[in-house]
Amino acid sequence: MAAIGNLQSMCYALYLSTDSQKDLTKHNSDLVRFEPISNDDENHFTMLLKNRNKWYVGSKSGCSCTFRHLKSIELGFGEPEDWYREDQDEIDATKELFNLIDQLIFCEDQVDCISIWEGSDPEDVVKMDVQLSLLSEVSFRFFENRHFVFYK
Repeated sequence: MAAIGNLQSMCYALYLSTDSQKDLTKHNSDLVRFEPISNDDENHFTMLLKNRNKWYVGSKSGCSCTFRHLKSIELGFGEPEDWYREDQDEIDATKELFNLIDQLIFCEDQVDCISIWEGSDPEDVVKMDVQLSLLSEVSFRFFENRHFVFYK
């Protein structure tokens, strides 16, 4: 399993923050795993998050690689396509995470998330506002080095 502050190989990492007091580990499954982050000093990316309750979001692979990711934002959000192979576990894990974020936003909790490629610098991260009501669980995906700020 990848260490929270220091990934062991070239991987994606997702960090999520919320003002919700909910224990997100209660939503752990075979596809999505939440680990609380208590110390921003261990990871310079978590300092970019806006909310006080911070989480590392792992996937089936231990790191955050088994979610839907694109390196570039050029294609935007979109449903899986035949010409771009995505494993069913990536699609299902992303749906599961999207639905949890949607639930939090529905309850008027603040949520943001950073998706980075290991080895990136915090200066590489670009903020991106995401209106969840315009997306479906099937069309949502992460983009490399983005700071997603979610709203209704």
